[in-house]
Amino acid sequence: MTEPGQAGQLRFGSGLELDERVLAALSARLPVVAGRTVTAVTAEVPGYAVALTGQRARNIEQAVQTALGVFLRLAAQAQNSDAGTPLQPALEGAYELGRGEARSGRSMDALLAAYRVGARVSWREFSATAVDCGLSASTLARFAELVFAYIDQLSAASVAGHTDELETTGRVRQRYREQLAELLLTGATADAVADAAQRADWAVPETLTAVLLPSTHARDARAALDSNTLAVAADVAGGASEGLSVLLVPDADGPGRRHLLRSLRGRAAVVGPVEPWLRVGTSYRRAARVQSLLAADGTLDRPEAVDADEHLALLVLTADPDALADLRARALAPLASVRTSTADRLAETLRSWLLHHGRREEVAADLVVHPQTVRYRMTQLRELYGDKLTDPASVLELTIALAQRSQVSRRSQVPE
Repeated sequence: MTEPGQAGQLRFGSGLELDERVLAALSARLPVVAGRTVTAVTAEVPGYAVALTGQRARNIEQAVQTALGVFLRLAAQAQNSDAGTPLQPALEGAYELGRGEARSGRSMDALLAAYRVGARVSWREFSATAVDCGLSASTLARFAELVFAYIDQLSAASVAGHTDELETTGRVRQRYREQLAELLLTGATADAVADAAQRADWAVPETLTAVLLPSTHARDARAALDSNTLAVAADVAGGASEGLSVLLVPDADGPGRRHLLRSLRGRAAVVGPVEPWLRVGTSYRRAARVQSLLAADGTLDRPEAVDADEHLALLVLTADPDALADLRARALAPLASVRTSTADRLAETLRSWLLHHGRREEVAADLVVHPQTVRYRMTQLRELYGDKLTDPASVLELTIALAQRSQVSRRSQVPE
């Protein structure tokens, strides 16, 4: 954090010939200069047209008068004196003024414009008095230089205060939002989540969509999404590999989902389903399952983001690995009586035959073989399976067993 006045400290050693008479005349003008400064700022800076009224205007007048009084005392000091100590309170006041602007949600544009107006009005009023007191042209020139240097120093202190306040506020808000994301993903009560959302100054959406992606891509991806998107490390919710982050994207349904998938191109992202915002944990868990299943097969290295909703069958098939292994063993048991290479060809043919409802030409096109080859293989399969190929329960088991076989085969033979 920047210390007010730490950098570029102005030294007021000036040799100005401000004797007691001149200094008294200038000091006497301070109330008028302060009042005219506030009037000019109110008239010329739109951001303060309403803000500087009533008691606030009187407080600002007093602050301006005090700051200009400090300036006059410093300007009248002896040659080469160090203004650091007496100047510090003024700089600290300017620093706090910048922080106040940030807390009020205003940029520095209005305050810097007010400083410029203040410098102009102050110099106009001071120079008129200085001329009346008979100051020389060279002294007036040096006086003008110090007026504007002083205002620049106050401006810099206010900018530092504004920047520090925004950074501090931003860090606090970010931490609150991370805590909110953790609560959402870990199934906290609705009341606890609602309180956290209010504390984080987070606008509650209708829905949330969980996106799981490498942490190295999270910052860039988040910059392209809704500013209300939450982000947190995936390990807070469990169920995901290390090095992953979760983005919780608000209201990304309908056309918004297509935009979300496009925005995540090339970032190895898995996008969960759209869920009511309090149930986003469901979206996260599905994305984590799909990410885990696809992580080893190269799917996540492809340009397109992965839509978890496109892998529902895979999720169902892998929900109970032990039960699936038992089903496969039973359904494919007749193939154990032939050589492994023959069994693989027959299983591939049977899967295609089931998917294409026995249409031989389509099966042949799918397998890139002659229709007679399909006919020959199906004859072998009928000899092995008998009536099971017409029994609905057996056909269902074969379809499930061979669907899983297909998933395994595809994961081991990813195209370049």
